[in-house]
Amino acid sequence: MTSTAASRIRAKQRPGDRLFSGAALAAGALILAILAAVAAFLVVQGIPGITANPEDTTLLEGTDFWTYVGPLVFGTVWSAAIALIVAVPIAIGIALFISHYAPRPLAATLGYIIDLLAAVPSVVFGLWGANVLAVGVQPFYAWLAENFSWIPLFAGPASGTGRTVLTASLVLAVMVLPIITAISREVFLQTPLLHQEAALALGATRWEMIKIAVLPFGRAGIVSGAMLGLGRALGETMAVAMVLSASNVITFDVISSINPATIAANIALSFPEAYGLNVNVLIATGLILFAITLIVNTIARYIVNRRKEFSGAN
Repeated sequence: MTSTAASRIRAKQRPGDRLFSGAALAAGALILAILAAVAAFLVVQGIPGITANPEDTTLLEGTDFWTYVGPLVFGTVWSAAIALIVAVPIAIGIALFISHYAPRPLAATLGYIIDLLAAVPSVVFGLWGANVLAVGVQPFYAWLAENFSWIPLFAGPASGTGRTVLTASLVLAVMVLPIITAISREVFLQTPLLHQEAALALGATRWEMIKIAVLPFGRAGIVSGAMLGLGRALGETMAVAMVLSASNVITFDVISSINPATIAANIALSFPEAYGLNVNVLIATGLILFAITLIVNTIARYIVNRRKEFSGAN
């Protein structure tokens, strides 16, 4: 049979195949259409806020839009970055314990608990952070301000309520922990068994086997999980709004009562009383948050694609 004759042979496509193919295509197109519609709405409604005269809005308080949104962008990125710094090492440790150290019954139980933790509403985390965590860490903040005030992060004076950007970041870290842990765990479990057995056969300890076989294989998955967690931390609203006592400032001090606000929390707190151009200003800040999230995910995709060939997955 010649190649030309073989190329003419086509598998008969069943009605179910055509239906599934069309449904998948429609679902993909719908996602793109929704994303485009959201972006168009933010651009159309946000441009009047960006170009608004400061005297016509009460939110800008006599300043231009970029001066207003700058501290909000800083607070959003700063709190999410602290949360990620705290959550990623803990998540990797938990995922490794579940996948390679814990007995099977304990690993299954911990896996269920991690999955359930991801389903807890953010308002519950906000209540816990404001009424339990903030009160518990306030004496520790006072100790940091007393002994480590020479470090800009702990310059103080310490907040009397504990409702600081560090507290909000710790709450965000707890919230993103299940996402990063679950993805990392599944990636670690996909490490080829032959790679692990080869490392052990060459005399490697369990930790050395994890270091040379499991972690390189799961690097792209860890980055993907971290970026998904970062996306949630950037857009989290209620927990931050309930915990953080914020003002529109830029400061690296994480334990004082003067804290930067985040874009999402500022929109949630300001929108009920907004009117006229103030609504457009808030939508414009949402457009900035949309752009930040898009940039973060683009960078994450670049990192994953760049590291994939070195992960051992191929």
